[in-house]
Amino acid sequence: MTVKKIKLAVNGGIAFGAKLNARQLILIASYMNNEEEVELTTFQQIYIEVEEERVEEIKEKFNEVGLFCYPVGNFVKSLRTCNFCKGEEEEGMPVAKEINKRIAGKPVPFTLKPAYTGCPVGCGEPLVNDIGIMKRSDAYDLYIGGHSKGKNARVGNLVLEQLTPEQLYEAVDKIITIYSENGKKREALFKFVDRFGLENIKSHLVN
Repeated sequence: MTVKKIKLAVNGGIAFGAKLNARQLILIASYMNNEEEVELTTFQQIYIEVEEERVEEIKEKFNEVGLFCYPVGNFVKSLRTCNFCKGEEEEGMPVAKEINKRIAGKPVPFTLKPAYTGCPVGCGEPLVNDIGIMKRSDAYDLYIGGHSKGKNARVGNLVLEQLTPEQLYEAVDKIITIYSENGKKREALFKFVDRFGLENIKSHLVN
């Protein structure tokens, strides 16, 4: 009898870059055979295939060592963050963690990649992802519609700036809702922005 497997996206939580410790790596390996491979994505996640009937057990075990699991497919991916900066409060990492908690794993018309950076240097690459957040001084700028690949590569559009954390949370929630309710199946966010209209999206954000 063939054992059905599903793919999980796993990371070590929202922090400064993508890091895993030895205990986490050992646990991941314990659910694999010697011939299996994990896939390291550009979005600070590891893809691992696990037995479908053991998914909840595996999620619980992973969570015990600080690993977080997300669905793979047409969902909001976990937030990509800066790779280098330290200083948790100064770089707004608590805000990044809250955003991830609110949006990661939500179903959307097509895989949505959000990114965060704690300063204008932009190590988290917010300007070339679907939703980009850049911290400037004590406030946050919000971009949408960036795209990093192919001939359609483009920088995202600045839609709101100098937001407080609460304003930022509300705006990001609204963007995902607008996209979820109005986007076509498998329509990437940057294409949705062109079709639905940037100004139309902006008008929804200020109401």
